[in-house]
Amino acid sequence: MTINKTLNGEALTIALEGRLDTTTAPSLDDELKTALNGVTALTFDLEKLEYISSAGLRVLLSAQKVMNKQGNMIVKNVSEEINEIFEVTGFVDILNIE
Repeated sequence: MTINKTLNGEALTIALEGRLDTTTAPSLDDELKTALNGVTALTFDLEKLEYISSAGLRVLLSAQKVMNKQGNMIVKNVSEEINEIFEVTGFVDILNIE
């Protein structure tokens, strides 16, 4: 998986490419631990994300909890396959999906 970060002031966009699963989720989790300091607007761009597992969902949920305290989080460019996973798991009610 490739993680592309773009910081613009207090706004951070993270574009994910590939698969967010048990193998790659820890690296994203580690990245977020330091990247979210001072961020008030977080955007996940999932346009090139092919797959997300429960481990990936956990990382997104963790990021959402942090951002609930310090700003807002948006998930955009979600494919039909990923959106279906969000619907089945109830994440459509937790995440702000555009």
